[in-house]
Amino acid sequence: MSEFFTLKIITPERLFYEGQASFVEFRTEEGDVGVLPGHEAMTYLLSPGVLKIHEEGGMRKAALHTGFAEIMPDEIRILAQIAEWPEEIDKNRAEEARIRAERAIREDGSNFREELALRKAIARIEAAK
Repeated sequence: MSEFFTLKIITPERLFYEGQASFVEFRTEEGDVGVLPGHEAMTYLLSPGVLKIHEEGGMRKAALHTGFAEIMPDEIRILAQIAEWPEEIDKNRAEEARIRAERAIREDGSNFREELALRKAIARIEAAK
């Protein structure tokens, strides 16, 4: 079995990433998932969080939002609504979005839209660190 697998991440705007990885971590609706080469075939619904790509030269991270992941033993394909490298994230804007979402939840009660906005803002903040 190979030490690496092919990882392809596609958003509506671009091919975000295509390369070889030894391990990938991301958040799903079921919780955090880590995938090694030879993983059982599965599909997951993505939840906003930090994507970690372990490559031969080290680890890269990005903010990854909603979408889905298709896992095969030698390849992972992720179709995401949004994927952003840390240098593409406006940290001040992400912090302002977090504050707005927290305020809306506190004042109006929790709802799906505000919870999702909060999770996206937190993902951006964490990826930008």
